Amino acid sequence: MFVLSDGRNVIFTFILVSSLFLLWGVCNGMIDVMDKHFQEELHLNLAQSAWVQFAHYLGYFLMALPAGWLATKLGYKAGIIAGLLLVAVGGFWFIPATHIAQFWAFLLGVCCIAAGLAFLETIANPYTTVLGHPHFAATRINLAQSCNGIGWICGPIAGGLFFYSKDAAGNSTGSQTLWIPYAMIGVVVVILAVIFYFANVPDIKAEDDYHLDTASPTASRSIWSHSHFVLAVLAQFLYVAAQAGVFSFFINYMTSQVPAIPASWNTSMMQGWFETGRDGVLHISNQGASYLASVGFLFFLAGRFSGAAILRKIEAHKVLGFYGVMNVLLAFLVFCKLGWLSVAGVFLIYFFMSIMFPTIFALGIFGLGSRAKRASSYIVMAIMGGAILPKLMGAVADHYDLSRSFLVPMVCFAFVAFYGYNWPRFSGFKGMVSVANSGH
Repeated sequence: MFVLSDGRNVIFTFILVSSLFLLWGVCNGMIDVMDKHFQEELHLNLAQSAWVQFAHYLGYFLMALPAGWLATKLGYKAGIIAGLLLVAVGGFWFIPATHIAQFWAFLLGVCCIAAGLAFLETIANPYTTVLGHPHFAATRINLAQSCNGIGWICGPIAGGLFFYSKDAAGNSTGSQTLWIPYAMIGVVVVILAVIFYFANVPDIKAEDDYHLDTASPTASRSIWSHSHFVLAVLAQFLYVAAQAGVFSFFINYMTSQVPAIPASWNTSMMQGWFETGRDGVLHISNQGASYLASVGFLFFLAGRFSGAAILRKIEAHKVLGFYGVMNVLLAFLVFCKLGWLSVAGVFLIYFFMSIMFPTIFALGIFGLGSRAKRASSYIVMAIMGGAILPKLMGAVADHYDLSRSFLVPMVCFAFVAFYGYNWPRFSGFKGMVSVANSGH
């Protein structure tokens, strides 16, 4: 699975690139915990706090095309190093931002880190698909993205420790310690940039199944003439929109929509997980919800690992379609407000979202040859969907409640399912697992 056509084994390169997925998993995990922190510290409503997500995904939108251009001109290695240095700048910016203590300063840091992550995602995602036999492109990208899942587990834990920390008197100290995990990320990515500078990162060309690179001058070489790519951009826009909405308001959901907690659960082992609300009933606390977010990402990680195994046996588009349908049903379950059954539905949504981003990515750039780098730029730009839906979902939640707002991601998952099941018709191929044997 990690051997090139010329016999070279590139498993070390794959492991090194996979470390980047771990990095942006940590960053994304902390972003989702940050929303609730700003709601309380700056007295924001749900729609206003969603500016954190907007700044995050705006960074992706602005830098995706420059990242694709740099990868095309200078290769994968230069793009990765540039992305790491941008992340370092954003991480270290949180030190002065904490002293400025204004919302815009934190949003600037979030946007800068996201700009660096856009470089890494634009380059690392397609790069994993060419590090071995093309049959297993979807498997490799899902395996690498599993490291992303590990980072997403660590992110909320770090956020819970530093964003919701309290002193001996019980007063919040999160505003003073928020910079610490970001400064640590800055140090780590500088070290990673040095490692990549000296490492062997071969510039490998993707398979040209549509003969775009060898077509006659009069033939159409545009990536936009391929429906499987165009609709992948839209599918990714809607998927990330749904993912961002679910991730952003997870803590709000757990602290407001979960049924009353039995008093017997409030033991010394669970100290800090629960608090008594104004109604005198025991509820999940902000810190407890942060820890539960890590549990959600455990479901996400389990989905990634099991999905990577499933994708070795079943065509990627079928798996994507089935997972999309499952999340439509689960989002409707949350919408119906069925108590603990709906709470379980939220965690299962994490599981079935797991393979969507990398699988849409692999299906979208399939067969585009050297144009895969440029195509990946547009798919990463589609991440901008994550800036829009949290605000819409937050507005619905402010007007009704968070359970009802799950109607919005439900619609997004429906399109992902449509794209998955219809990918063979859009691409002209039967499936990614059996491409070489089946042809068009």
